[in-house]
Order: sequence, then structure tokens, then C-alpha cells
Amino acid sequence: MRTHYCGHLNKSLAGQTVELCGWVNRRRDLGGLIFIDMRDREGIVQVVVDPDMADAYAVANQLRNEFCIKLTGVVNARPDSQANKDMATGEVEILAQSLEIINRADVLPLDFNQKNSEEQRLKYRYLDLRRPEMSDRIKLRAKASSFVRRFLDENGFLDIETPVLTKATPEGARDYLVPSRVHKGSFYALPQSPQLFKQLLMMSGFDRYYQIVKCFRDEDLRADRQPEFTQIDIETSFMSAEQVREVTEKMIRDMWLELKGVELGEFPIMPYSEAMRRFGSDKPDLRNPLELVDVADLLKDVEFKVFSGPANDADGRVAALRVPGGASLSRKQIDEYTSFVAIYGAKGLAWMKVNDLTAGMEGIQSPVAKFLNEEIITSIVERTGAQTGDIILFGADKANVVAEAIGALRLKVGKDLELTDTSAWAPLWVIDFPMFEADEEGNVAAMHHPFTSPLNMTPDELKANPSSALSNAYDMVLNGYEVGGGSVRIHDATMQAAVFDLLGIDAQEQQLKFGFLLDALKFGTPPHAGLAFGLDRLVMLLCGTENIRDVIAFPKTTAAACLLTDAPSMANPAALEELAIAVTAAKDKDAE
Repeated sequence: MRTHYCGHLNKSLAGQTVELCGWVNRRRDLGGLIFIDMRDREGIVQVVVDPDMADAYAVANQLRNEFCIKLTGVVNARPDSQANKDMATGEVEILAQSLEIINRADVLPLDFNQKNSEEQRLKYRYLDLRRPEMSDRIKLRAKASSFVRRFLDENGFLDIETPVLTKATPEGARDYLVPSRVHKGSFYALPQSPQLFKQLLMMSGFDRYYQIVKCFRDEDLRADRQPEFTQIDIETSFMSAEQVREVTEKMIRDMWLELKGVELGEFPIMPYSEAMRRFGSDKPDLRNPLELVDVADLLKDVEFKVFSGPANDADGRVAALRVPGGASLSRKQIDEYTSFVAIYGAKGLAWMKVNDLTAGMEGIQSPVAKFLNEEIITSIVERTGAQTGDIILFGADKANVVAEAIGALRLKVGKDLELTDTSAWAPLWVIDFPMFEADEEGNVAAMHHPFTSPLNMTPDELKANPSSALSNAYDMVLNGYEVGGGSVRIHDATMQAAVFDLLGIDAQEQQLKFGFLLDALKFGTPPHAGLAFGLDRLVMLLCGTENIRDVIAFPKTTAAACLLTDAPSMANPAALEELAIAVTAAKDKDAE
């Protein structure tokens, strides 16, 4: 039906007759000539309808926004003085010869010229996706996927599919379960990742595997999470952690250069412990210059228990955050930051303004200054590097609370005071994560997943001192987002059993859940390692948006609902009966 896309027309086609199909983006009647901005997925071009073309003119008079139309016309080069520099096709216009309405459009539930609510955009997603901004994002996503396939194909990786209906495995989130009609009372689990299958592929000798794959996690959602997400899954045999990082870093650097024209440069490497100490986060945004500075050693003997308590607690921490120019913050703003850190469990936010560094104690303003002597205050100022006009914010609590609260505050202050360089790109590798972490009840869990190999430890050494064990794992961070993570996998059955033991998975449960993996480890398993990227997050960063839903064609809401199709919905009772499933009424908590 068409010979060209609207957005592909240029001066080289001047004088040629073209056939276009698309939508009316805008119509203007100037009392004689009618101008139509016609749009398809590749862009917009201006169409001119002259009254002399009576049939086309009669149709043009009927047009409204989003009518689907077909046009035949001649490409006309516009004089330089009339060229539209804001349009890719601004050097040409189409002189209409014939015009056909393929389909009319009712009054639109979205206004393309105004900001619509996200609920409206998701409910009428097929209209929202027509907007050039959204169309460009989806096209960039397609280019990113295509780039990944080309790069990995050229580097010897094989695209191999893994099952979607599989067995539940511990990946850190709840599974989506699928009931079996054939095996009544039994369930498949949708994969949180292809973790075990890609390891089995390495055991099968495929050496280098990749897959752009759907993964499913039933977890609380936020701007950069979805219940179903797309992962670039990569696994290798006979490659070290350093070699995996090298090839995947090159993939991302080449992707940014090809799709954004940006040279990311060599990625720095930072141990987890340093990232937590300096930034309170294992995915620090290095565009933000603010850093946490430990001052507990200076405050152990002060009478102010808010400081001295955590300073003398082996699990405590007192950290200072120097904010350049922050002395201008009002008390109201400081109170707002106090409320902000409370979200993360902090009990308060102490502060110290350096109004005049040369004035000694007279130049310091702080509600906690009366609890500190001049020597301590001077030491804090010197250690943080505070200057006249700065403010120092303090976090004092359990180390994990300080990291979360002041780490989040660092990001908020950096944004609020425009200290973060939002025009920059800041990639980073974070390595040497702890092998295990404990929850509030003291239960031990794998920080990544239970198939991650410890770093330079034997099974006996791991069992003897699990709290000091580091994992041979690595995360790629970009502008404060974890865009990829991976590890060297356990390829020894004895080591895998040792890790399961430490996680409280007994021998019977090991066989029940992972017997096939433990058996496979006995038959010449090669050393293997891998990494998985979140494609949605990568594209989100490429597009310059902070909402992952902006780069997914048909996303779910934060309540894991699809407003377009009204999913999830109630199942047909007959289908439930066939599956031997009964739906029970939810308990009324207020009635308990």
C-alpha cells in the first residue's frame, strides 16, 4: 500500500510520486490550502492539499486527528527560506494528488498535546504508543536487542531457549505458579531466571550461551521493576570473572557508542565494602560527588548517646555527609530531610552548618554542638573537608540503617541541590560481595543466589568461617542503576552441598529441589561463569527516562495489573474445576 515511510522523505526524492500510509497528526485549514502533518512510525511529513485537487480537497476537509489515511502525492523541495529545521523531513512537503480515509477515529481519550495521566496512557496504550516519543523508545529498544544479538553472535555465543514451565527454585522472590491439568495438585513455576538451565547448558558443552528471555518475579514493584521483565542472559565455560567482565563491558560500551554516540570509557572497579562505606549503596551513582565519611572514632566518648551509642556498637556506624553550599538550607528543608530518612528507619538527622570556617566555634551552628567540644568539631570539619557555607549531615544507627538512610539522602540532596551531573555517564563494576547475608531473624541467605562460588575458599574453609566469605560475583552499575549482575558458578558438587548446608537446606531437601543439578555436577562439569543484564533498565537509561514502563510496549502497573486488558481477572469456574482448584474468599483482617 505504501512506497515510502513519511519520515524517510528528503530532497533526493523531489519530483517523485510517492504513496504514504499513516495517521493525521495535525490538520490546518488556512482558508484555501489545507496542510496535514502525516505521521507513521518513522516520522512526520507535511502534506499540502490544493483546492484544485477537488477530490483530495473534499476528503481533506473531513480529516481529524488520528484518522488513518492513505495518500498519493508528489515530493516537492521547499525553498530554503521555508524549510522547517525542527522536522527531519522539513526540507520537503508532499503535494497531494489523491487522499483516502482508511479508517476514522472517534473523539480521542488521550490528548497528544497535553500531559495525560499514566493510568490513561496504560489503559489506551495502543494510542499512547503512536506518540513519536513512545514510538522512538520502542524502536530504540528493538535496536538494542538487535545490537545484542549481533554482538554475541559475532563473539561465538549461541542463542538457546530454555523452558518457561519449570520447577520453583530459590532466586530471592516469590514465584508465579501455573497449575497442571494433567498432574492435578502440582504446579509449574515461571522462571525468575534461566539460572539452572544455563548452568546445565555449560555442563552440556555449549561453551557460550545467550538468550534474550522473559523472567517472572512476584515481588513489590517500583519505577524500575515489572512482574515480567526481559533479561539478556549470558553464560560461559572456561572463562574467568575478569574475562566475563571484559566481554560484557565491551558489549555495553559498543552499544552506547552505536546507539547514543557516547564513549563510556573504561569501567572502574570497586569492592562492595568500599561502595557501602563511601556511598551507602552497592549501586552508587558516581555522578553525585557527595560521600559518606566515618566519624565514629571521634565520638565514642561524647555524652550524646545518639552518637556514642552507635559509635561503640560493633554493628553500629556514625557517618557524616558534607553538602557543599548546604548551609543555605532552611530549618524547614532540614526537617523535610529528617522525615525522609525516617522512611529508611533512621530515628533522626543531626546537622552542623559551617557558616564561617575562620570564626572557629562561633562560625558553627548546630543543635548538637553543645554536646561536642571544639577539638571534636574541628576534627569532623577537617575529616569531611567542609568549607564555609557547607552543612554536615549525620547518620548514627545500626550500620545497615545508616547506609540505607544516608545513602538515599545523598541521592536526594544531590538531585535537590543540582549537585549531580545529570549530563554525565558513570559506569562501574562492583565486586567482592559478601557470600551471605543475615535477615532480622538471623537466618542466613545467599546475597546473590545459592549457585554463586565463594572467592578463593575450599568447602572446609567456607564452613569454618562463612561470615568472612566473599563471593566471586560482580555487578555492573550505570548512573546508580544495577544494569547487570553475575558470578562465577559453583562447579563442584562438594562445594554446592556445603553452600546448601550453610543456607539450612538439608540433604533431603537438596535432593528434592536440586537433585538433577547435584547429579549433573558429578559428570565432568566445566568451570563456568555468567552475567545477566536487565534489558528494560538498559533501554530506560538509553532513552533518558526514569520509568521502566516507558520502554515496555504493554507494561503492568505498580499493582501488577494490566489496565488495557484488565488482567489479572477471575478464572472460569469450569477451568478451575478441571484443574482441581478452589478459590476461597480472602480473610477480612478487620473481622479477626
